Amino acid sequence: MTFEVEVAGARRTVSIEPAGHGRYRIVVDGTPHEVRAERIGEFGLSLITNDGAVDSREVNVAPGSARGELLVELSGRTVPVMVDGRRRRRAADGGAHGEGEQLVVAPMPGRVVRVLVAPGDAVELRQGLIVVEAMKMENELGAPKPGRVKDVAVTPGTLVEAGRVLVVIE
Repeated sequence: MTFEVEVAGARRTVSIEPAGHGRYRIVVDGTPHEVRAERIGEFGLSLITNDGAVDSREVNVAPGSARGELLVELSGRTVPVMVDGRRRRRAADGGAHGEGEQLVVAPMPGRVVRVLVAPGDAVELRQGLIVVEAMKMENELGAPKPGRVKDVAVTPGTLVEAGRVLVVIE
């Protein structure tokens, strides 16, 4: 499978092919890497590469607030990563930004720090809705489409589990 991945404005082409039990051949912008991966918990991965020297990393990957967005935590730093973002934007530009209600859910367990909208508020695509602290990082979750806030299901201080509905946009 081949993906276009965007991190901090930089686009990379990433191809992933299985290479046996728990092993993968990953090609990033034409440079191949052999990786052994094991799942750790719900969002964790243990990655071991052997590109001349063995390197081991623990990575947490959780769904972000926008379609195709992932929140990736590595070495204590969380960054949003968009997978196939240009394709999704092109498809969205050609039609509606999702039909009906869109749910904004907690990407991982955490605590609601701030609620930036109230029921009835009009919101724009990617406008900040809520801030959740997870893994000692604050993550602002944005609107998946332009619309109106139908419901805000949490208040500041609420502890949330991954997948919990936080805001409903119609």
